[in-house]
Amino acid sequence: MTSPSGAPIPEPPATAPGICSAKGCTSAAEFGLLWNNPKLHTPDRRKVWLACAEHRESLGAFLGARGFLKDVVPASALETETAPEG
Repeated sequence: MTSPSGAPIPEPPATAPGICSAKGCTSAAEFGLLWNNPKLHTPDRRKVWLACAEHRESLGAFLGARGFLKDVVPASALETETAPEG
C-alpha cells in the first residue's frame, strides 16, 4: 500500500492496541482469542490475539488446529492493559 505521494505506508506493529492480529490487517478488533502453548506456558497463562470479524475464524482455526485456542471473548471484555501477543 502506498500513500498519495507514492511513499510506502508501514503496517502497524503486531502489538497495536485494538487492531486485529492478522498479518497486514488494520481493522478494529472485535474478538480476543485466548490461547496458550502447553509446551511453553503454564496451564493458567493466556496469551491474546485480537481479531476482526473477517479474521476471527482463520486465526481461531490456526490456534485450534494446534490445540492452543482456549476461549474467544468480545474484545470489549479484555482488560485495557492487555495487548495482543504474537
